[in-house]
Amino acid sequence: MKITSATFARSAHTAAQLKGPSLPEIAFSGRSNVGKSSLINCLLNRRGLAKTSSTPGRTQAVNFIDVNGSFYFVDLPGYGYAKVPEAMRRKWGGLIASYLENSQSLKLVILIVDPRRDPSEDEILFIRWLLERHIPVIAVLTKIDKIGMNVRQKSLSAWKKNLGIETVLLFSSLSGEGKDRIWKEIKGYLFEKT
Repeated sequence: MKITSATFARSAHTAAQLKGPSLPEIAFSGRSNVGKSSLINCLLNRRGLAKTSSTPGRTQAVNFIDVNGSFYFVDLPGYGYAKVPEAMRRKWGGLIASYLENSQSLKLVILIVDPRRDPSEDEILFIRWLLERHIPVIAVLTKIDKIGMNVRQKSLSAWKKNLGIETVLLFSSLSGEGKDRIWKEIKGYLFEKT
């Protein structure tokens, strides 16, 4: 996909702020510190558009990035490792659920996961929740440059089985491996499966 422009559009901190211009949306979700921002930045060929940090929990709103003036990447708050007060975590959860249940423009959710560990209960429940609502979802295993080829294949098989979805892709933000395959999936949902 040729990226001619990618700009931060807006943030939503409350459900009321989620309403806005309706372009197709691709949402990115995952545990804190799993490489979500690095994936978004790599896909868009931009540094620092989605904020990366060594401190988990930096994304604290639903952030909309305008891509080519024709669709949005939606960066959802991370969950799991974030060292934030429980009340804040509940607020994020409600905001994420409100967005996912009410967006009329959502085409696909990309769940970003770490292949070096087993799926958490949160991730499995999240996938089930999406599938029950007929929200399309794929998973991307990030940081694959940190594991060997044999471990990659075992991890890929295990995540497919545990999440119960067919499309699980491998990705490295360091090498860009898997980037084209992810774009192929995104374009399929944006332009062919609508």
